[in-house]
Amino acid sequence: MSHDSQFYIDGAWVAPVTPKFLDVIDPSNEEEFAKIVMGSKADVDKAVAAAKRAFSTFAFTTREARLALLRRIVEVYKTRTGDLALAVSREMGAPRDFALKEQVSIGLAHLEEMVGTLETFEFERVKRGSLVIKEPIGVVGMITPWNWPLNQITCKVAPALAAGCTMVLKPSEIAPLDAIIFAEILDEAGVPKGVFNLVNGDGPTVGQAIASHPDVDMVSFTGSTRAGILVAKAAADTVKRVHQELGGKSANILFPDVDFAAAVKKGVAGCFGNSGQSCNAPTRMFVPRDRQDEVAAFAKKASEKYRVGAADAEGTVLGPVVSKAQFDKIQNLIESGIAEGATVVTGGPGLPPGLNRGYFVRPTIFADVTPDMRIAREEIFGPVLSIMPYDTVEEAIERANDTVYGLASYIQTKDIEKARAVSRRMRSGNVYINYPVWDAGLPFGGYKQSGNGREYAEYGLDDFLEIKGIAGYEAA
Repeated sequence: MSHDSQFYIDGAWVAPVTPKFLDVIDPSNEEEFAKIVMGSKADVDKAVAAAKRAFSTFAFTTREARLALLRRIVEVYKTRTGDLALAVSREMGAPRDFALKEQVSIGLAHLEEMVGTLETFEFERVKRGSLVIKEPIGVVGMITPWNWPLNQITCKVAPALAAGCTMVLKPSEIAPLDAIIFAEILDEAGVPKGVFNLVNGDGPTVGQAIASHPDVDMVSFTGSTRAGILVAKAAADTVKRVHQELGGKSANILFPDVDFAAAVKKGVAGCFGNSGQSCNAPTRMFVPRDRQDEVAAFAKKASEKYRVGAADAEGTVLGPVVSKAQFDKIQNLIESGIAEGATVVTGGPGLPPGLNRGYFVRPTIFADVTPDMRIAREEIFGPVLSIMPYDTVEEAIERANDTVYGLASYIQTKDIEKARAVSRRMRSGNVYINYPVWDAGLPFGGYKQSGNGREYAEYGLDDFLEIKGIAGYEAA
């Protein structure tokens, strides 16, 4: 049975208070393929009330009980990977193979990582005769995006469950179907009623109601910096904790000693992955000025490997971007790069050859990009790479940090000692040296307008906990 027209509240699939439907669009063909119901403040009130009731008991469950629950979720999740991959592919345009091997797998990785984290996590310790304990913060409102939907759902829900929190999730209304399947997974795994609740809807209605609700103790938000500011303002009146993972404009510094052919190829892959729709994508490639032409040639060659096409078409490497609004934004920024004097190495505005419908963007590389250009300063969220020449490494470091964002930085050099030293100077929450393997146990989050708080593993778990000091505990 499809639950697209229902919400998951208090352990049951329920109808909305006031039915209002929204089409879910397949970005590969611009056609509606599903409908969901949109929630209201009344639906949020019901979900929060259920979560508040459930917290009074779930907060005091044992570590062993929560571990058993997470392990059941892992096993049920494995049985639904095909359904999840199909949903993600259709709703946000990820190529089918990428949806399964990357989008769905990353969710499983977070669930499994949290099992290992919870097994050894220290919730209490004695300090000079007093007890310091970490307790679940309470009811958590979760607002998640469309670009890596299962990544963001699991890296919030898993630590919240591990902590003993209860929650209300509002996934993106653009890509909501994977979240409905995820709710089915939790239901089958036996999550106690009221612990996890799902209400679909838009930001101004459901998101606002969650962020401002007096019985929500924390909001965990992932999305644009603009929307994050609105969430923080809505939450301010009730002085709740606000955890934000926001936008990015990550720098990728190629030092003069690198193998440019290999480094550029990997840099292009990092920028173009997921059709460029990753907040930590290395979109600004800093290269020695006397190597820029060589780098541009390597980048052009690498980009030619990225076949753009429908998510279900064989051989597609880059699917569409998620929506017409996103497509139009990217086109506007590409046009601005041309108008402001950047050199188009490959790509440019308009649809790729042979495609006349769908939100497809031509993989685009600009050279001669200067720091004042919009493409160097604004988050594009599409397959658009800016090559930015530098005269000294010191200049590259300074320009890399010259951004309102601070989510990630990338450093490529054969001199590991130099890389380690430079990594400490980068004003970003994550630094990646020479394209390491992704690690679900590394903290993830940003500096400056890229947000606050950290996700993944014990760092994510900590953010769902309050610290209490009980003085005189041993003497008592």
